[in-house]
Amino acid sequence: MSTSNFITLGEAAVRFPDFDLPSGLNDQTRVFVKSSHNDVFGQEAAGLESLRRTDSIRIAEVIYVSQREPFVLILKAIESTPPSADFFERFARKLAQMHRCSAEQFGFEHDNFLGATAQPNSWTSDWVEFWAVHRLGFQLRLAADNGLGGSELQRLGQALIHRLDEQIGGSNERPALIHGDLWSGNWLCDEHGEPALIDPAVYFANREAEFGMTTLFGGLPPRFYGAYREAWPLEDGWEDRVAVYRLYHLLNHLNLFGSSYLGECLESLRRFG
Repeated sequence: MSTSNFITLGEAAVRFPDFDLPSGLNDQTRVFVKSSHNDVFGQEAAGLESLRRTDSIRIAEVIYVSQREPFVLILKAIESTPPSADFFERFARKLAQMHRCSAEQFGFEHDNFLGATAQPNSWTSDWVEFWAVHRLGFQLRLAADNGLGGSELQRLGQALIHRLDEQIGGSNERPALIHGDLWSGNWLCDEHGEPALIDPAVYFANREAEFGMTTLFGGLPPRFYGAYREAWPLEDGWEDRVAVYRLYHLLNHLNLFGSSYLGECLESLRRFG
């Protein structure tokens, strides 16, 4: 194989399994490279493209995604800079604009991943049903399969699912395209001082679900939420409902990282009575 199939990135070299360099890539292009033994990057690239098409907020640009092993995703690098004084207000307004991208049902055109966990996205017309089956129910089954939480987690989880309509039902919100995993490691301030997003777990949801992760590990100040509500008001009681959406991410962390998250999951479930 010729050396033209390699490109030097600082001290690293990337081999392209399809034997063709991506269009526009050269020695001066700064990139971020992800690799895996599993075929996961097609879904991530599709999610990034869906967010990019909203023309609302900067999204990591896909340069290359391989179709066979070794699986590689190459993104154009985004330089991170410290946020300015009004960054979070601008971030909130752009996120609200992104959320205005809608669909007829909840879900997505294909399943994807939340971190390393599979995320089912079958189209569903009813939001409560979607959350019960494809979010809480799925994570609870995974916890049982992983031997995590025991009978108490399952009992409390199923009790919440049976009362889920009381907790998150009755909304008139249309399905909104959300990032889906918006913790502090997946947003940044770019070289122009503008917000940018990476590593999504996209689907069409009640947009309040976006704030399940932002209020858990998002690192966003109160003025962010104030600016978002000014751009697009949230229905009364949204902060209470966000606790249900936050639980999904806690359960996922339980399944990813083990029993260190069990106490927080159980405490959250007990609050729902």
